[in-house]
Amino acid sequence: MVQLNLPKNSRMTEGKAWPKPAGAANTREYRIYRWNPDDGANPRVDTYHVDTDDCGPMVLDGLIWIKNNVDPTLTFRRSCREGICGSCAMNIDGMNTLACTRGMDEISGPVKIYPLPHMPVVKDLVPDLTRFYAQLASIEPWLQTASPTPEREWKQSHEDREKLDGLYECILCACCSTSCPSYWWNGDRYLGPAILLQAYRWLIDSRDEATGERLDNLEDPFRLYRC
Repeated sequence: MVQLNLPKNSRMTEGKAWPKPAGAANTREYRIYRWNPDDGANPRVDTYHVDTDDCGPMVLDGLIWIKNNVDPTLTFRRSCREGICGSCAMNIDGMNTLACTRGMDEISGPVKIYPLPHMPVVKDLVPDLTRFYAQLASIEPWLQTASPTPEREWKQSHEDREKLDGLYECILCACCSTSCPSYWWNGDRYLGPAILLQAYRWLIDSRDEATGERLDNLEDPFRLYRC
C-alpha cells in the first residue's frame, strides 16, 4: 500500500481566537490562514471578529480593519481596492476571488480566507507568484513586428479590434490558474489558463507578425496540451 507523508510542520492547527471588539453592536467572524516561515510553527487558522459598523462592506475592508485594529502581523497583498490590480487574490469561502470585490454579505457564516491554492506561500495570505510571472514572460506578451515602424501607430480595423475583447481585460490575478487541477499537478511545465489566455491575445492580434514563432513556443506536450 502506498503511504504518503506530509512534510514536517505542514498539518494545520487551530490558532488563536481573538476577543470580540468591546462595545461593537455588529460583528463578523473571520477565520484566516496564518503561517510564518520564520518561526518554524505549523500553519494555523486564527479567528477574528470585525466591527462591521467601523469598516467597509468588502472582505478586504475587514482584513484591513483586522490589521489596523487587532493584529498588525497579519500579512496580505492589496493595492487598488477596485478589482483592477489583482493584488488581493485569495481563496475566500472556498472560491478563488478578489477580496476587494467580494462582499461580506455574499458569504453566509464565518468568512474563511486562505491563500491561493497549490502555490508556495510567502507568508499568511501572500502566495509566491514567481513562477506565474516567469511563465507570462516566456510567451513574450508584447507586440512583435518585422515591418517598418509607422510614423504614428499600427492601424487595426474595428472588426480586428473587437477580437481582443474578453482577452486584454485579464488582470493576471492568477485566480483561474490556481483553480485548475492540471495547473496544480503540472504547474512547473503547463502554462495554465491565465497565461494561455495572454498567449492567445497576441496570436489573435492582427498587428502582430510573430504568429509562427508564438505557435512554435507553445508546441510542447505540457505547455499547452495539458489543458
